[in-house]
Amino acid sequence: MQAVIMVAGKSTRTYPLTLTRPKPLLPVAGKTIIEQILIQLEGLVDEAILIVGYKKEMVEQYIGSQWHDMKITYCEQKEQLGTGHAVLQTKPLIKDRFIVLNGDDIYARQDIEALLKYKYAALVRWEEDPSQYGVFQVDENNRVLNLVEKPKEFIGNLTNVGCYAFDRTIFDYIEKTEMSERGEIEITSSILMFSKDKDFYTHRLNGFWLSNGYPWELLLTQEFFMKQQSEQQILGTVEKGAILKGAVKVGKNSIVKAGSYIEGAVNIGENCKIGPNCYIRGNTSIGDNCIIGNSVEIKNSIIMNNTNICHLSYIGDSVIGENVNLGAGTITANVRHDGGNVLSLVKGNLVDTGMKKLGAIVADDAKTGIGTSIYPGRKIFPGKQSDVSEKVKHDIM
Repeated sequence: MQAVIMVAGKSTRTYPLTLTRPKPLLPVAGKTIIEQILIQLEGLVDEAILIVGYKKEMVEQYIGSQWHDMKITYCEQKEQLGTGHAVLQTKPLIKDRFIVLNGDDIYARQDIEALLKYKYAALVRWEEDPSQYGVFQVDENNRVLNLVEKPKEFIGNLTNVGCYAFDRTIFDYIEKTEMSERGEIEITSSILMFSKDKDFYTHRLNGFWLSNGYPWELLLTQEFFMKQQSEQQILGTVEKGAILKGAVKVGKNSIVKAGSYIEGAVNIGENCKIGPNCYIRGNTSIGDNCIIGNSVEIKNSIIMNNTNICHLSYIGDSVIGENVNLGAGTITANVRHDGGNVLSLVKGNLVDTGMKKLGAIVADDAKTGIGTSIYPGRKIFPGKQSDVSEKVKHDIM
């Protein structure tokens, strides 16, 4: 069995994090998104075909040609002309039956196993308000009757999550699919055409489905995986006077200095210096080669490799990129005074994140001056910096 994973897109909704790397290489709970996907596929497929495009060399270099017992093959989508067009690029590589997965969503192994029992099918999720999704209309046997993107009239509650089972027959239909109004060949249009000729079914999700369409959703995905972490693992050094409680992992050659208090599910990578006197709380992952200075507090955050967070800083509910330097006394505000959901600017529009607590999104190679205060949901783009004592009320781009 082969799996096709679509990882070619530029992922503009996750800017500024994906200005310097493709989304599948963003880390959650100490592993990249693509690794989390491959973990769920392990033992179910023999080969994963990664459709690459944007910054493809980074994906190829990171994953290589073999992942555990799974063969990894790469197929380039040179033009971003839609999901159907992406799948069509794999035609010379597909042998018979295969599954297709979005490269920024993580699907539960149990649902992938269930999907493999069908010849032609899609995974779906029940949504109370399906109006903003692609919606399947099905009969009493879950056979597809219609598929409409963001329907204006109610046709059902089963929404598309971007995971399908096909065989080579689907290529005939993709080749006959016309361009959409967006100028793309949509796999959903091909499926609708296909379902008029053959029985195409839906299978409702029973396990988790973790979507990573926006930067803050990385925190939700990380929280899910960190809550499953139950054992403490100390491969580095913990000085006398440091306290570790809960499922804390400390990597090789890392040191947790005296006076530090770490509780909950926390991952600390290799070659890190933590403290003294740090307070690090649950659902936090810290990459390799990081320095967390004296009296820094971190909670529910992603800190990527080679990043320094200087003394007397507070980082909460935030995503911090690689090679970042946060000056002493940098504070991320993570709650609105009025108690409302935090808003964040995406492609020029303010988006309701649905989160009561959200700190900063700081991209690779960014810096903050000492005493910087960052408003909830604000972003600092790659290589940009704040001034000393600056109040970051708007994104720094």
